Amino acid sequence: MKRELTLPGLQYGGDYNPEQWPEETWAEDMRLMREAGVTLVSVGIFSWSLLEPAEGAYDFARMDKILDLLHENGIAADLATPTAAPPAWFFRAHPEALPVDHDGRTLSYGSRQTFCPSSPAYREAALRIARAVAERYADHPAVAMWHIHNEYGCHNAACYCDTSAEAFRTWLRARYGDDLTALNTAWGTTFWSQWYYDWAEILPPRATGAVPNPTQQLDWRRFCSDALLALCTAEREVLREAAPDTPATTNFMVMHAFDALDYWRWAPELDVVSNDHYLRSTDPESQIDIALSGDLVRSLAGGPWLLMEHSTGAVNWQPVNRAKTPGEMRRNALAHVAHGADGIAYFQWRAARAGAEQWHSAMLPHAGTDSRIWQDVVRLGADLKALAEVRGSTSAADTAIVWDWDARWALELPSQPSESLRYLDLVRSWYEPLWRAGVAVDFVRPDADLSGYKLVLAPTLYLVDDAGAANLTGFARAGGTLAVGFHSGMVDENCHVRLGGYPGAFREALGVSTDELFPLLDDERLTLGGEVPDGATAGLWSERVRLAGAEAVATFTAGPLAGGPAVTRHGHGDGTAWYLATLPDPGTLAALLDGIRRAAGVEAVLESAPEGVEAVLRRGKDADFLFLVDHAGAGAEIAVPGADVELLTGKTVVGGTVTVPPGDTAVVRRAHRADLSKPAAE
Repeated sequence: MKRELTLPGLQYGGDYNPEQWPEETWAEDMRLMREAGVTLVSVGIFSWSLLEPAEGAYDFARMDKILDLLHENGIAADLATPTAAPPAWFFRAHPEALPVDHDGRTLSYGSRQTFCPSSPAYREAALRIARAVAERYADHPAVAMWHIHNEYGCHNAACYCDTSAEAFRTWLRARYGDDLTALNTAWGTTFWSQWYYDWAEILPPRATGAVPNPTQQLDWRRFCSDALLALCTAEREVLREAAPDTPATTNFMVMHAFDALDYWRWAPELDVVSNDHYLRSTDPESQIDIALSGDLVRSLAGGPWLLMEHSTGAVNWQPVNRAKTPGEMRRNALAHVAHGADGIAYFQWRAARAGAEQWHSAMLPHAGTDSRIWQDVVRLGADLKALAEVRGSTSAADTAIVWDWDARWALELPSQPSESLRYLDLVRSWYEPLWRAGVAVDFVRPDADLSGYKLVLAPTLYLVDDAGAANLTGFARAGGTLAVGFHSGMVDENCHVRLGGYPGAFREALGVSTDELFPLLDDERLTLGGEVPDGATAGLWSERVRLAGAEAVATFTAGPLAGGPAVTRHGHGDGTAWYLATLPDPGTLAALLDGIRRAAGVEAVLESAPEGVEAVLRRGKDADFLFLVDHAGAGAEIAVPGADVELLTGKTVVGGTVTVPPGDTAVVRRAHRADLSKPAAE
């Protein structure tokens, strides 16, 4: 049973680390939090060394004061188990709990998340401090939610020590039914004389002389995700024993290089799904990542979620830590809300004077309240208060994009036909034109229920099992529209190539067969002809496609594949299946996907939204909430039939036209649209 966070309205706050400051600062923190409209803060995340100064000896005096102070000021606490940073005394007593990296080096303590996930000593100590915190504060009126650990897998996704090796073997025995022959078959160990005759011979994929076994690497990724999940659920159970009705969360990191965990497996284990999201300063259109991330986390949660961390300005860990431009902080936050966040939080409340993140921005910056960031923080607090009725509303999408961590891990293993294939980049290349067109998108597992969708896209699904492939092709056979990207369906769940021609599992449904792959150099471009815009080009990938029932929509017009299909369409059962055997340039891909979605009957949230204005819809029980975010900075007058009021200003909408000031955001309440296919949130 899921426990709900029962706080009213949209939550606002951030990581609060008062232990880093003298106690006389805390009263000012409370005053300024009230001024900013803060309602929820995460506390105790990195407090293990202070809460347990010696094994089994606890000092709760400081935390007692902090929680009492928060409660007196009407601010709720998301109280953490401080297990992401074990104290120095723990490692002096248990040096065997230090992690060993891929090259066999034992890492030292002195930062965070430096522990072996399979260490019995770490697990025992983590559950001990979690139990002490839970029993102490189970009934404290400030505690509204538990925060388990912090950013699992961020810096320490795997340990290659002998303890981890034994845990890996235990995990493999369960996966393969204690049958070594089954493991050898799955791993293809007849290649390079890798056959195992004893479980003790199996090791983690440590540094070796050549490329390690692909299936061994894939199973290792699965094991590492499960090992950390086992720690998370063990802490959750300790918390539930002490406080059965208090919800628990842990902060995900679904974007960029943070790919250690299979969040489809993690999300059902949490009462509240939350996520951390940081912009890349090298990305000129980072608002697309905000949308993609938000849609993915909302899909994992099955509804609203919490943004647990992002930044008011610069972060501290990128090569160049750039500040946000005027208005960007507010647009970022409200865009997260548009894509399903029911709470906005930052790292952190007060910018640190010392430590590894002293140059990370905060809600209260080094400059104090005489700063643009503070002004923006106060304004955003008022905005979120004005949007209180949005809480609990969800999304309605006719389009789904397939996302699978097994497929991501497998695609990015060594010895692929091209080292330039990057899972997230490929997904974003398909997501972006839909975002620009204002098309609502869900993300789904390959085996998800697809009956509520008109269009399903699989931009990259290198690995897929038989059930997932049958589910996707069955969706098309039943009348849906399926579009599949190149190098998909190639291997099964064990990373074994599907024989008989590419794209493997999808060959019959797509009505094509490929016998040879022609990946392209990074700067290589091919020209396209057919039902594509003039001057269309493609890059990254090509292949020799033979039609087996499909029709060519676009062809390669030069090079060794000249005249061969590049994009195909095939009637499959009552539906349609498309195949993109290359990566068209952004304009061409946008035109193709626009035609595909229109033919499938998929409409934009607001067809009249001008270029540069993001239109996102959240559906509540009694009304829709339309978010209009101007990323172009030009402002707009937008027709919104049925509009009632603009919530951020409280102004009544006159004549069905909404004004979005340059670089600003409008949130419009309106009556439900009858043509939306998915029901309102209950």
